[in-house]
Amino acid sequence: MTARPRIFITQPVAQSAIERLKSVAEVELNTDSVHIPSKEELLEAVRAHDILFCLLHDRVDADVVAANPALRMIASMKITPSDIDVAEATARRIPITVIPPIVTEATADIHFALLLAVARRLVEGDRLVRAGVFPGSQSSHLEGAAVSGKVIGLIGGGGRIGRAVARRAHGFGMRVLYWTPRRKPESEEREAGITYVPFDQLLAESDFVSMHAPLTPETRHMMGAREFGLMKPTAFFVNTARGAVVDEAALARALTERRIAGAGLDVFENEPRVEPALLALTNVALTPHLGSAVAELREIMANIVVDNILAALEGKQPPNCWNPEIYTARN
Repeated sequence: MTARPRIFITQPVAQSAIERLKSVAEVELNTDSVHIPSKEELLEAVRAHDILFCLLHDRVDADVVAANPALRMIASMKITPSDIDVAEATARRIPITVIPPIVTEATADIHFALLLAVARRLVEGDRLVRAGVFPGSQSSHLEGAAVSGKVIGLIGGGGRIGRAVARRAHGFGMRVLYWTPRRKPESEEREAGITYVPFDQLLAESDFVSMHAPLTPETRHMMGAREFGLMKPTAFFVNTARGAVVDEAALARALTERRIAGAGLDVFENEPRVEPALLALTNVALTPHLGSAVAELREIMANIVVDNILAALEGKQPPNCWNPEIYTARN
């Protein structure tokens, strides 16, 4: 009798996805939704399993990929295989699978939630109420900044999430500026209700600077001391893209010295570590990379991973294979 394949899942995912896998494989998972497996734990898991089902925060480096010469697949719940050594896996003809870009609306929702939270000082207000402090319904103690009618500037804002944030901003009567290295056609700008301006002008004119750039060697630290220095002292910075597009130490200094009014951050330069100076500040709202953390969406995401795994187990090329050349090489 042929042994059932062994699958390791690095953190809990939707039960419906787990049950589908259990019907065809032996499944083991880290049941602690707070614990991110260490490299040593990943090495041990890969050695004992045929397929690794990993999440966005997992670092699957060359050592992990090579830990099991018989590893059949790295099934990721990421849109792109960040922190996976694609070259090593491809050289070993191990398929890497991803998911389609289906997190747009969820990410735009939390982006705007952070914008509102930091502008209207919601986190500070929540802490005061829990501490038994209620300054009064017309007290000046927690006066914040208006959102409606202000200017929002989208960096890399011509993409899916930037346009989704623009739609939400229009609901607040905001003027929407954007900058990307490659300007969109005027017809697309009109349809999206966005106005192209040079990068420095966007920083200088925006009341909210909204980050949507992908992380590349060119965009790493694209927001640093110079850029924060160009922003209004009354302006806010919001980032739900990737942490390393920002020089986090420079951001912390700008916030500490009140050179900008505040920030809302869902991503960090060295996740899961957060710049300690940010943790001490009251003018920043922090969330632990919750962009896609919507139950219905996460269930869809996990089941797409399962679709990929089942296809591979059937000897087919998975529908969301990142390195399809491994299949061409076999033919």
